[in-house]
Amino acid sequence: MHRIERDRARFREIVRGRLRADLKKYLSTSELLGRRGEHAVTIPIPQIELPRFHFGENGKSGVGQGPGEKGTPVDGEPKDGEGAGGAGEEPGQHVLEVDVELEELARMLGEELELPRIEPRGDQALVADGGRYSGVRDTGPKSLRHFRRTFKNALRRTIAEGSFDHAAPEVVPLAEDERFRWKKRAPKPDSSAVIFHVMDVSGSMGREQKDVVRIKAFWIDTWLRSQYQNLEVVYIVHDAVAKIVDQQSFFSLRESGGTKISSAYELLLELVRDRYRPEDWNLYPFHYSDGDNWSARDTERCVALLKDELLPRVNQFCYGQVKSAYGSGQFKKDLDTALAGEEKLVTVGVNDREGIADAIREFLGKGR
Repeated sequence: MHRIERDRARFREIVRGRLRADLKKYLSTSELLGRRGEHAVTIPIPQIELPRFHFGENGKSGVGQGPGEKGTPVDGEPKDGEGAGGAGEEPGQHVLEVDVELEELARMLGEELELPRIEPRGDQALVADGGRYSGVRDTGPKSLRHFRRTFKNALRRTIAEGSFDHAAPEVVPLAEDERFRWKKRAPKPDSSAVIFHVMDVSGSMGREQKDVVRIKAFWIDTWLRSQYQNLEVVYIVHDAVAKIVDQQSFFSLRESGGTKISSAYELLLELVRDRYRPEDWNLYPFHYSDGDNWSARDTERCVALLKDELLPRVNQFCYGQVKSAYGSGQFKKDLDTALAGEEKLVTVGVNDREGIADAIREFLGKGR
């Protein structure tokens, strides 16, 4: 058994090493997104095959001999898309899939990007029902019956009544003998947080831009779940009008209307006031857009909402601008100019997938 555990531990170290080596690749691809479960993510790891010599006749002509230009198919060999289509007997490439706990994946992310742990602000913590079943009481469900205490009470009662027979000892507990385990309450703080993923779904946000947003959201969720015991995620989409949607709709919707960013900020403020009060929640809005807004007046409205209403209430507000062939990128410039010096506002521009890791580091590297 010790040898099995030792081999298993060695295997997990190999897997961790492979993950650390490939983590930068996973940070810029959507390979893990469809493999996430409730507590773990499935990581595909190709097996390493050692090269081997095979003895026998090659059965092929010499290298580079005969007529024809580079790229011309050789007679007798199938072209792309052709072939018999039957089952073969040669082995294919094997891929080993390993389940990795999300907490461990978050730890690797923190080490790779040098992310500090988040300290929940002020008293933003809910009280969870902690404690242990170390007490005993007279009533309770049968599943919590304390057998030893129940038997001792029944034995004492049987002896006191004079009905105990040493030659044929028999103890039958009655209802009055039963004792049950009882959980002594020990309330403990349980930090709670909510993530607001807000995205522009107007026609200028294409599939590539949404993939970049999806990858960033995956890693942001993974990290924040490792920092908070209780975490909720809210998805908001907007073009000229904002609305709450589920996760699947968030990444698949595409509207053809214009873009009015203030509609999303107003809906966000309504949620913070009504459902996610700052006294009870740590708030993390993440807004993704290509930088287009329908008018300068609406941008002024967004700046006012941020400065007067949202930034005082949230832990941090993050705006990620994804480069698009149709987006002007003006909104980030306006925010940086109007709200320069606001510590709770983080704005990042992402030109392509290679910039995702730097954006995540900027978003999560403040420790708020």
